[in-house]
Amino acid sequence: MDHKTILYTINLFLSMFVLSGINFDKIMKRNKVIEARLLILVLGFAISYLITNFMVDFIS
Repeated sequence: MDHKTILYTINLFLSMFVLSGINFDKIMKRNKVIEARLLILVLGFAISYLITNFMVDFIS
């Protein structure tokens, strides 16, 4: 497997773990559970993408 794919996977799990500690109930409207979960998922992918690209650029 490519080293970049491994970094994406690790960073995705770490970012999802970190985002699970944030209380999105105060930010989102009531009864918008699906939208809140999708927001966490999109933020997790975005953060993992940024961190992985930073790590790859920093190493090389």
